[in-house]
This record gives sequence, C-alpha cells and structure tokens, in this order.
Amino acid sequence: MSNSDPQHSPRIPHIAPVPLDKAYRLLNHGPTVLVSAEHAGQHNVMAASWACALDFAPPKVTVVLDKATRTRELVEASGEFALQLPTLPMAAMTVALGTDSAKTHPHKLQQHGVELFHAPGHATPLVQGCAAWLLCRVIPEPHNQQTYDLFIGEVVAAWADERVFRHGHWEFDTAPDALRTLHYVAGGQFYATGASVTV
Repeated sequence: MSNSDPQHSPRIPHIAPVPLDKAYRLLNHGPTVLVSAEHAGQHNVMAASWACALDFAPPKVTVVLDKATRTRELVEASGEFALQLPTLPMAAMTVALGTDSAKTHPHKLQQHGVELFHAPGHATPLVQGCAAWLLCRVIPEPHNQQTYDLFIGEVVAAWADERVFRHGHWEFDTAPDALRTLHYVAGGQFYATGASVTV
C-alpha cells in the first residue's frame, strides 16, 4: 500500500499525501508534536517536544516518550504511533495534552476538544487541525526505550495540509498564519514558525 494512493488519504479538505522520501521535511524545522496511539479500543494523545527526523530511506523518526505516560503504554502494546504537527490555534490544547495525563484525567481528549480521525487502512488515530501527520511503526530498540525513553519509528505514511506544505516544501510565507506550527520553549511559551530565509 502506497501513501501516495489517493484512496488511502484521509477524506478531509486540504490534506494531501506526502511522498515518503520527503517525509523527513515535515519535522526538519523542529516543531512540537502531538503523539497519538491506539490499542485494544483505547486511544490517547500527548504532546512532545523532543522529536526529530532520523533517516531518509526508509524514513525514520525519533521521539521521547516518558514511562509515566498512557500514550507510551499504547505505543508499546500496538507497535505503532503517529506524530502530528499542531498549529498556532492549537497552542492551549497542546499545553493541556502535555500537562494532563490520561491516567489521572481519563477524559482529557474530550475535555480539551480533541477531534480524531483515521486514515483508511490505519488503526492509529490522527488529530484534526494539524499541519502534518506521520504514521510510524516502532523499530524495537529495548535498551534505548528503557534507558532513555527514546523510540525510533519508521514512517509508513505521511500527509500534510497542502495550503502550507506543497511539492515537498513548507510554504509558511504564503500560508495563513493559523497554519504556522509551534515550537515549545518552556512554561507554556511557544514560538510560531516565522519567515523563511534562503541562502
């Protein structure tokens, strides 16, 4: 199954498949991500700042998932996760998803207005309103996972909002400000992606 096949694209306006050889570009600018996972009918979403591209072919990513999180339990059980890039209007939601644990706030997704959808043929839920989505299969590295909370995933499908990511490139300069991605600093402070500089 190819992620470039339109029949496997989510049925939401403006979402277009991203060729896997360009998927690393979705994370190259260092955005904060939302991590989602599902197992045995249970799903969750958490925020993470420590995620990055790792390799080109096949595309791989890394993300740090603390042992205390419910999302990590679902990732370990299912062997899959999704990374998605929240946008500027989602800043408060992103802080809430990174602060509230599903273990103590079992209804946190509903409480914070998280809307999920599925791409055809994939069980991992995706978060609506984001600028991009990467579906990943865990590459088991037990030592890294247990010692450093570091997970490696192979990207098996990717999509982006074509209003802000086109032809393999981010187009923040011409996109609506509401589609800018978030970059977390600390204490609830983010920077939104700014203007490009070409050298």
